[in-house]
Amino acid sequence: MKLIGTRGEQAVSAEEAVVRGIAENGGLYVPESFPVLSADEFSALLPMDYPERVACILGKFFENFGREELLGALREAYGRFEEDDPAPLVRMDNGTYLLELFHGPTCAFKDMALTVLPYLLKKSAEVLGIKETFLVLAATSGDTGKAALEGFKNSEGVKVMVFYPEEGVSKMQKLQMGTTEGENVNVVAVRGNFDDCQRGVKKIFASAETREKLLQKGVRLCSANSINFGRLVPQIAYYFSAYCDLVTSAQIQMGDKVDFAVPTGNFGNILAAYYAMRMGLPVGKLLCASNRNNVLTDFFRSGVYDAKRPLYRSMSPSMDILVSSNLERLLFEITGRDCALTAERMRSLQKTGKYSVTEKEQNALRELFFADFATEDDTVECIYDFFEDYGYPMDTHTGVAMCVAERYLETLEKDPKAEKHPMVVVSTASPYKFPQDVLYALTGNDVKDSFKGVKRIHLLTAMKVPESLKAIRYKPILFKTTVSPDKMLDEVLKFA
Repeated sequence: MKLIGTRGEQAVSAEEAVVRGIAENGGLYVPESFPVLSADEFSALLPMDYPERVACILGKFFENFGREELLGALREAYGRFEEDDPAPLVRMDNGTYLLELFHGPTCAFKDMALTVLPYLLKKSAEVLGIKETFLVLAATSGDTGKAALEGFKNSEGVKVMVFYPEEGVSKMQKLQMGTTEGENVNVVAVRGNFDDCQRGVKKIFASAETREKLLQKGVRLCSANSINFGRLVPQIAYYFSAYCDLVTSAQIQMGDKVDFAVPTGNFGNILAAYYAMRMGLPVGKLLCASNRNNVLTDFFRSGVYDAKRPLYRSMSPSMDILVSSNLERLLFEITGRDCALTAERMRSLQKTGKYSVTEKEQNALRELFFADFATEDDTVECIYDFFEDYGYPMDTHTGVAMCVAERYLETLEKDPKAEKHPMVVVSTASPYKFPQDVLYALTGNDVKDSFKGVKRIHLLTAMKVPESLKAIRYKPILFKTTVSPDKMLDEVLKFA
């Protein structure tokens, strides 16, 4: 399997793409062509458990990895989850399904890939004969950071460093990152928002001078964000797995289309669903659900991506993003894989804060995507009503996705010619990860202490509290450094 850059670059192997993280010209790696599952390969997934299904999908891209070794690594990775099934599908009485992706070590969907990425990175380095230490950098809006720290901590030959916006993550997310133990980890707060963090990390990756300085220290940069293709591929698998669960539980027949509603910030999670479709998954509609930072909703509706707007802090902080990096990969596809045009649009975004697509491209996007957003009040109301009706507590990000899903289903009811499919809402985090906002949505009560919020949600819902969140309550805060965006590189060089 070869990969190419969205802005034009010589094809590289999947292993090289994982090790590099991002192309030298700033582009993102995409498959030279999408491997499509045959009918027999798809049917063979049905009786498999989750690690086996993931192994089949990863094997399509990492052809130099032995099947048994890969499966063993996946069983070890997903063995760290609190449930036997890492990605269970829950059917609700209203006919929708919730794909729970929050049973991993950090209680968020990023664990689905970041428990696997350390193996992909080490194995790729082994295949390529690379001996240097890796410095894994991540910008985080809350969830990627802790998942990367947890995935890579105490890994031999790897250091991991996370930048997060000082005031742009929840208290529980900040606690999770700040209490991480490990000889090879570092966490730094940035005075700014997530886009400042992401911009700073991309700038570090794009600097040939910085890469050379680090290589002189025997260190190679690598990304843990979804700009790294190795982060993206494991996420494709849970869409196939959800579909297989629908078939094996006789909810659908093989070949029936399914809609997916995805809470969306950096566009990686929903892009994985799009990639699954390109690999043969029968997808009807992909619902791109945004919070009040609705830059993506405006883009899909108008054809203009305009990031020159205020960034609002919200109760769904992992989606508080204005520059959705993975959208570049989708743009590359709708242009007919025109790398020059994609590069031009990315330059326009960097210089002017905006770019636009053609009417033809916009129509192509609308064929597959439905985009809408939920305000803070919409999210609170949806979480409350859903719990009242079905007894199921959702986190704030899932609440955004459910709100948009319900709105989409209402539009279908008004159109007798509309094609209706089963709706899977992707549940990306445990409600206990955002306890204060979830408690407020469920009861109208405010608490200042996150763990009081956890206790009260548990008393109200009887939902099991994740052991990993219980454990951090009395751990000391180990990382207290805060810097301005222009000092991020200094911290990287110091840590290296």
